[in-house]
Amino acid sequence: MPVQYSGIVDEHLAVRRGAGLFDISHMGQIRVNGPGAQACLNRMLTNDTAKLEVGKGQYTLMCRETGGVVDDLYVFLIGPEDYLLIVNASRIEADFDWMRQHPALSANPGSMQLRNESSDWGAVAIQGPRVLEFIDRCFPEKTPGATGPERPSLMRKNQIGRFRADTTEVWISRTGYTGEDGFEVLSPAAETMAIWERVSGVGHAFGLQPAGLGARDTLRLEACYPLYGHELDEQTTPIEAGLGRFVALHKPDFTGREVLARQSAEGTSKGCVAFRMTGKAPPPRAHYPIHSGRSPEVAPPIGIVTSGTASPTLNVGIGMAYVPPDHCQPGCLLAIDIRGRLYPAEVVAKPLYGRKP
Repeated sequence: MPVQYSGIVDEHLAVRRGAGLFDISHMGQIRVNGPGAQACLNRMLTNDTAKLEVGKGQYTLMCRETGGVVDDLYVFLIGPEDYLLIVNASRIEADFDWMRQHPALSANPGSMQLRNESSDWGAVAIQGPRVLEFIDRCFPEKTPGATGPERPSLMRKNQIGRFRADTTEVWISRTGYTGEDGFEVLSPAAETMAIWERVSGVGHAFGLQPAGLGARDTLRLEACYPLYGHELDEQTTPIEAGLGRFVALHKPDFTGREVLARQSAEGTSKGCVAFRMTGKAPPPRAHYPIHSGRSPEVAPPIGIVTSGTASPTLNVGIGMAYVPPDHCQPGCLLAIDIRGRLYPAEVVAKPLYGRKP
């Protein structure tokens, strides 16, 4: 995935105003099926897979016993006892190994089949407010016998369905990582270029532009979506990251539950916040130290920036960071250490950007 095509700001604004096309073939695909798949996954993942119907998906996380995040991912039920997991590119092998070694698998041998299919698939994401105007033209035919809506535009958030583009069958989901509406198209790896060209040709009249990794990062940061290796890692829990709504504590048994339940009840020593710079300043970047805005010159740092950028939509420096609980409320004042000089910032409500209905 290129960092940029025409330029990060240009691509970012194209997604906010029209549509952007991303090559996300680097993402991983893990297939899980069998009569014990649902029960095993419910012990591996924080969300409740028992709530899924065929054609539906949910955001969820894998955690260590310590509560630290192995990965954040999407799980889709694509058929009876047949699940598709979309995982982060940098975590494919770590996720697959963690799942193969999980006690739920060894406790129920043969009840669940686990396959890493990442090399078999390619994928593109089509994001932006104008995508609904042309998505059905790209994929006009539903796969015969497939469940779900007749057209991609009729899909609801977190749905997945099978459609055709000429002779190529694809899976289309409706999730998104930009703060805009949009779809992801999963195709056989050898067909990915044809899908890219097809979508590009149809979408061009609607302002569609190719977009790279740089715009994907600035877009997700405005929407306050976490990125593994920045807001999430094996030393950070979903509760600390503000993702408690994706942790189904009503489940009696899943990896990390004890720690996550205790943190949910008692609180944590840090929290993930969004902030924006309040004066003229260079853009904040990951790993910059953060001081309290109350007395920045006399106290040691209280936290660290996990992600930061100059927001093309808001025209201000923005970021996400971990700070102590007493600095997590919107309105709390911070001071960001940018190359040895402190610049004022303010904690704000998430998301930093959200399209109004």
